[in-house]
Amino acid sequence: MSKNSVADSEKITAGVVEEKLNLVKEWDKVFPQSDKVFHSKITFHNRYGITLAADLYIPKNESLKVNGKFPAVSVSGPFGAVKEQSSGLYAQTLAERGFLTIAFDPSFTGESSGTPRNVASPDINTEDFSASVDYLSTREDVDENRIGILGICGWGGIGINAAAMDTRIKATVASTMYDMTRVSANGYNDANDNFEARHKMLVALNHQRTKDYKQGYYDRAGANLLPEELTVQTPQFIKDYTMYYETKRGFLPRSNNSVGGWNKTSTLSFINLPFLKRSNEIQSAVLIVHGEKAHSRYFSETAFQNMTENGKGKFTANKELLIIPGASHTDLYDNLEKIPFDKIENFYREYLK
Repeated sequence: MSKNSVADSEKITAGVVEEKLNLVKEWDKVFPQSDKVFHSKITFHNRYGITLAADLYIPKNESLKVNGKFPAVSVSGPFGAVKEQSSGLYAQTLAERGFLTIAFDPSFTGESSGTPRNVASPDINTEDFSASVDYLSTREDVDENRIGILGICGWGGIGINAAAMDTRIKATVASTMYDMTRVSANGYNDANDNFEARHKMLVALNHQRTKDYKQGYYDRAGANLLPEELTVQTPQFIKDYTMYYETKRGFLPRSNNSVGGWNKTSTLSFINLPFLKRSNEIQSAVLIVHGEKAHSRYFSETAFQNMTENGKGKFTANKELLIIPGASHTDLYDNLEKIPFDKIENFYREYLK
């Protein structure tokens, strides 16, 4: 082999070989199946070699195509949920309205691959959204110039982070958004936003790392309270989570939020990596939707302020914050009377064209 051929080969990194996943075949969502869309399971991979599992929803109405192609939307969230829950409901509903959609399980969770299980990563999870755009961009029935994303709860913040990085994303919706980096580092309402509190937390988490390594398995943080564990003193938003994740309404055995929770040390990397650092540089369209009564509303309000630099930014014309009257955080998971699908559809119609 010549020196030139060796040099040329060193310029190429071998591609990813996707894992063959054992995907559930029957319909096991927490919402009914629509007769207006075609549903199937698909897989794709991210650039870290993790194979992701997704539900694909294709409109049956071919007349909704433009020049033979659909606009597409990738959906994920809430943080710790799986595609059989809220993200699948959003994806199927948008497919009924003319968008080819996927709802995917993030790396290390649900039916997607990646070990150890039940791990979250601000970097890898942002990459998951871009990987879904990779997949959608290569489909013959998708217009690669009309691809959007939709993130729910913690995946709203991740979606905005992806939009700040991935210029292929033409429109982003963040619904009932959490900024997981902010709440991990500062606590709720920034109550622990000081170096003493963060240091104490870091000490505990790093002791946990040592413990996990010694014992050969990862302790988990615990899922939501069960209905019988709720008391009069339980905060309302905790009750709301319980009534979604731990009842027939939203319970799913593969969901971290329903069973077991995340590995305790998943919080570590979120403490030092703020999602919204460059959100004011996002040139594509962003719609942030939040409930008036949601305990998490301040995440969306601050995100919008940062993104638009309080109305003084360069890229404010296509940014919008929509507050839903009377809605709680979890109302925007599955309450069809509260989720503003007409508004979301019109937003995508305007910016995915």
